[in-house]
Amino acid sequence: MTAGFPALRMRRLRSHPALRDMLVETVLEPRHLVLPLFVVPGEGVEEPIPSMENVNHWSVDRLSRIVQPALDAGVKAFILFGLPTYKDALGTSAADADQPTQRACSFLRERFPQAYCITDVCLCQYTDHGHCGHLTPEGEVDNDSSLEQLARASVSHARAGAHMVAPSDMMDGRVGRIRAALDEAGFSGTAIMSYAAKMSSAFYGPFRDAAESAPKSGDRKSYQMPPGNAREALREALLDEDEGADLLMVKPALTCLDILARLREKTLLPLACYLVSGEYMMLRSAIAGGLLDEGAALLEAHRACRRAGADLIITYEALNLARRL
Repeated sequence: MTAGFPALRMRRLRSHPALRDMLVETVLEPRHLVLPLFVVPGEGVEEPIPSMENVNHWSVDRLSRIVQPALDAGVKAFILFGLPTYKDALGTSAADADQPTQRACSFLRERFPQAYCITDVCLCQYTDHGHCGHLTPEGEVDNDSSLEQLARASVSHARAGAHMVAPSDMMDGRVGRIRAALDEAGFSGTAIMSYAAKMSSAFYGPFRDAAESAPKSGDRKSYQMPPGNAREALREALLDEDEGADLLMVKPALTCLDILARLREKTLLPLACYLVSGEYMMLRSAIAGGLLDEGAALLEAHRACRRAGADLIITYEALNLARRL
């Protein structure tokens, strides 16, 4: 039988700073962080995003001003969200080689070969209606026709230099179709990080302002997941694994730590989570109000993601946190 108090004293293992440091179970380092970048058309653009503190819109020619400091701090990976020069009903600009995402990929590969370039693949910021897929005449999102445009966009990103594409649309079958398209185009080495369990969340508002991707009508509940359905989330993620995903993502991060932990027990694939814009601004607002210590709060929130099973954390705090670490 296990001895109890007073023979057993758990505080012995916490009694000295050196011992506490040696026995840390969950490690958070800059290499675990991925920095999102919002890239826009034009030149000389470095504009604050009103709804997201300390986050900017960047034109491709200004990316060095954020990428170099992040690399210096130990952040190795970046995920690109592009705002296009034009929109239409089919999101055709998503596969246009001259759009900001593709231009940013080429820039990063040429200027910063040590950086790992991930691209978000979706249609919401490229369609004039703001949905993540094509619409039928009745206004419903057409799953199967959307897959072809998502595949074309993924191949376009790979041609521009993306190391990894990250489909975030939540259409059925998109991982398999993108994997096939990449392989057919000669990009079998391009990895896929699937937004595998992406909830229909209240915490996306600031991002939709930043990416100009809010739907003009309706909502995304027919394709994004019900936040209360953990079993369904696990099914979605494991289906993406079967279709060929190399890495699975859970989104949002802090409100889905239970799903992240349960998925960690179901798969051997690497896992990512996305500490999304609303979660980010919730923390920033509490810090700005003097309610939280910045360093301690950011460390605790991101370490919770690692403790739940995340190998990578996509976070707007990547540069700030890496410097603190």
